[in-house]
Amino acid sequence: MTFTTLGLSEPLLRAVAATGYTQPTPIQSKAIPAVLAGADIMAAAQTGTGKTAGFTLPMLQRLAALPQQKQPAVRALLLTPTRELAAQVHASIRTYGKFLTLRSTVVFGGVNINPQIKELRAGVDILVATPGRLLDLVQQRAVRLDSVNILVLDEADRMLDMGFIHDLKRIMSLLPRQRQTLMFSATFSPEIRALARNVTNNPQEIDVAPRNSTLDTISQMIFPVAKDGKASLLSHLIRTRNWYQALVFSRTKHGADKLVKRLERDNIQAAAIHSNKSQSQRTRTLENFKKNRIQILVATDIAARGLDIHQLSHVINFDLPHVPEDYIHRIGRTGRAGASGQAISLVSPDENKQLQSIERLIKRRIEREAIPEFA
Repeated sequence: MTFTTLGLSEPLLRAVAATGYTQPTPIQSKAIPAVLAGADIMAAAQTGTGKTAGFTLPMLQRLAALPQQKQPAVRALLLTPTRELAAQVHASIRTYGKFLTLRSTVVFGGVNINPQIKELRAGVDILVATPGRLLDLVQQRAVRLDSVNILVLDEADRMLDMGFIHDLKRIMSLLPRQRQTLMFSATFSPEIRALARNVTNNPQEIDVAPRNSTLDTISQMIFPVAKDGKASLLSHLIRTRNWYQALVFSRTKHGADKLVKRLERDNIQAAAIHSNKSQSQRTRTLENFKKNRIQILVATDIAARGLDIHQLSHVINFDLPHVPEDYIHRIGRTGRAGASGQAISLVSPDENKQLQSIERLIKRRIEREAIPEFA
């Protein structure tokens, strides 16, 4: 199967060809025809499976087919849980929509609201937003949502985890009842099904991977280590195994900053990204990491979803997550779009319960490797 067989228009096929992609992923093969047919969908897809293009491409085609309006009104609304994911979804819209005349913008908190108000008042067809900032803009009468034809909820389970349910309900009350709704989630949990019942109309279910499975392209390894030896072991592994462009997960913001200082003492270029950093700092750090100016990016779980870093070779769990499902989301930052990747976890004795929960969830035992001077 190729993108040509999915029914996409020539401008979109040209944009896809320019990215170098030739074959659609399973989620794209199933979602694109369903969205083009006008169906509501409820899709479960692992991170790194190409789901953003799965909704972006058919959404752009459907919008381009609508009659042109003198004053653009928001006809597609895409909601995401985090600023980073919002920015990346918007970048995808720009990439695939570059041969179309549709106008788009992205709005999120942590930055000055005035330029966003100005851009919205000039008129846009497609709006990518985080829920809180969108409601701020609605309150300031900078945007109306009564012309929305297509609603996309990306990483809906994460939005529920982050407590956005009341914001989502307020936003839904502002939208037309007659619309197409596309809901993407890592899982079909009972909470997600309850949300789907309220926001979709007879949705087509798409599930391209077993629930909570880990990608086959990711090799996983455990390094047993004493708690106070983790930083030394990490530094040793980075230097002796020539790990470059690795994403390291720390449980706390303080822990992330402390680890960065330690790595820098060993002449390893590192930077932290977490919610105490301003939006401009986070954006700049992520750009520097993508451009190989930073070797190690240390993050809290704010970066566990939505970060799309091309050819990221290693994800390292400096601390295991408390919630086993978060392990899946973390390691899904590598092994994306068919590439191979490695997921490394530094596990101290006090984390054995978390490790057992993770192995129960993924239904496999993760291989161990002991480094004698650290084990």
